[in-house]
This record gives sequence, C-alpha cells and structure tokens, in this order.
Amino acid sequence: MDQKRLQALVEQISISIFGKPFRHTASFNPRLRTVGGRYVLQTHNIELNKKYYDMFGEEELIAIIKHELCHYHLHLEGKGYRHRDRDFRELLKKVGAPRYCRPLKQETKATKAIHTYICTSCGLVYNRKRRINTDRYVCGRCHGRLKLAEDETKQNILQKRG
Repeated sequence: MDQKRLQALVEQISISIFGKPFRHTASFNPRLRTVGGRYVLQTHNIELNKKYYDMFGEEELIAIIKHELCHYHLHLEGKGYRHRDRDFRELLKKVGAPRYCRPLKQETKATKAIHTYICTSCGLVYNRKRRINTDRYVCGRCHGRLKLAEDETKQNILQKRG
C-alpha cells in the first residue's frame, strides 16, 4: 500500500464511519516498533506501523485507523481523547474500534556465542557469554590455568589435516 492509497483509505473511513472529514496527513512511519499507530497532537497527523499491514492485512490496519481517528476527532472537538477518558472509550465502542491492537510477533535476537573454557589441571568446564583474559584469571577450584576450548578444537582440526 502506498501513501496515496493510505491517505484515501483514512479519508474514506473518516467520512463513512465518523461522518466527519479527515483534513490532515496519514502516513506509514517505519520507526514505529511496538504500536500500531499514533496520533500526533501538534500536527494532527496520523502515523501508522506498516508491519501490522504486512503481518495481519488490511482488516487490522482499518481497525488501527479507526482507533487513531477516535483520538483525532475527539481532540479536535475538545473532548477526552486519551485512553483513560470516558468519551474515548464510548466512541471506540460506537465505531467498533479496538482499544489496543494485536501484539506483533517479537523478532528473536540471535543468541550470542558461548565461550567455553577448560581448566588444564582439573578439567573443569566454564561457559561464559563474554571472553575472559586467560592470563589474568585462573580456575576457581584448583587455581590452574584456563584454556579456551574453541582454540583447542581448532588445533585438533589442524592436527588431523596436517
């Protein structure tokens, strides 16, 4: 969906459901991450999250537009436009807009590499998220020297090849 289609959709929803024109700008904001959309008080513009359109389709986008238009029209009329206000909650029910949008599936961050250290004396294995200085730190059990296990496996592979 491009900017012109989005603007036309918001204007059409505003006229057909609210009976009032939408005279400002509606746009997709790529910086929105956790919300479906937002109504900007200073400019009266509506910004929408394109991820909701991509994931859930036009039906969810229309629901978010209705919600943001509730903020828009109530604010311009000088009524309670916040989530906690009675005017806002009543208008949401009247137009069938959701109070909150569906949650997006969270993108899982790639797990960091685990560094494995082995004590050269007693063989105790240490798993760490961060690398440690093996010249400075020793085994907690026997005070033996630590060796990075990844280095050991690399050496074994090189020895088998050569």
